Amino acid sequence: MKVLITGADGFIGSHLTESLVRAGYEVRAFVFYNSFNSRGWLDRCGADVRGKFEVFAGDIRDPYGVRAAVQGCEAVLHLAALIGIPYSYHSPETYVDTNVKGTLNVVQAARDLGIGKVVHTSTSEVYGTARFVPITEEHPLRGQSPYSASKIGADQIALSFHASFGTPVTVLRPFNTYGPRQSARAVIPTIIAQIASGARRIMLGALHPTRDFNYVSDTVAGFLAALRSPASTGETINLGSNFEISIGELARIIAELMGTQIDIVADQVRMRPEDSEVNRLLAANDKARTLLGWQPRYGGLEGLHRGLAETIEWFRDPANIAGYRPTEYAL
Repeated sequence: MKVLITGADGFIGSHLTESLVRAGYEVRAFVFYNSFNSRGWLDRCGADVRGKFEVFAGDIRDPYGVRAAVQGCEAVLHLAALIGIPYSYHSPETYVDTNVKGTLNVVQAARDLGIGKVVHTSTSEVYGTARFVPITEEHPLRGQSPYSASKIGADQIALSFHASFGTPVTVLRPFNTYGPRQSARAVIPTIIAQIASGARRIMLGALHPTRDFNYVSDTVAGFLAALRSPASTGETINLGSNFEISIGELARIIAELMGTQIDIVADQVRMRPEDSEVNRLLAANDKARTLLGWQPRYGGLEGLHRGLAETIEWFRDPANIAGYRPTEYAL
């Protein structure tokens, strides 16, 4: 099977590209066109997959380029998106262009070209602060940031093509994915990178919110399972560990794993507006277990410890940490 991966140059997309190549798929990796000819994390992909996938440089906002990328593929795994929540406060229109219109471009091309499977990437942020836990796929949706609102719109566009035209869409909804290569815009790399740089006063935003963290290999396994599962078509499916932890406790665990003590400083610049903060996320993953045969290998507190240890080990490589700016806050 020939599979197009949009957002293949990013954190999850690069891991997914490697996994599909290793599993024997023919992969076309859609990367964001830029004048530096950078392929993002794919420039540093595993030696065993280097040169074994096709690269397509384009812009998800361009319907003609998206159609050209989809041409000749049998399935699309759509991960291309703007994901930084603070930047969505700054530039919300570009989130609509990229996340909503970009998804429309993908499903329109898939419909026109008769693609056999589209897996669209959602986010747990679409639920807002949990009204009940664990959060099932039937939980109400609430856009508490321009980012989450744009992802709700993208999800609904994708599902509308299944309802209206029979386009074989699955909406996969990962909770907070972490691991090697993640952007410093996320909390776990922020904590690790600050400690690794020698800081002991760690700057963070709100400490009380809880999150349900997925190690990246578990998220990737969910995508592969959705790609292979006929039963997933037309469905929205959570990927979560069914375990929650507060940001403050998470920081203390990371410091312990890195053999140091830290003082946490609440940085007002990193705080979300009060009504925009998502205070609690805890996934129900029964549907993924039933429809996909998926379950987290890094679940629970013990699994979180293992995933954090592997992530820390990656950041301790000077070649990896060199790409981060721990002293700067990135929107």
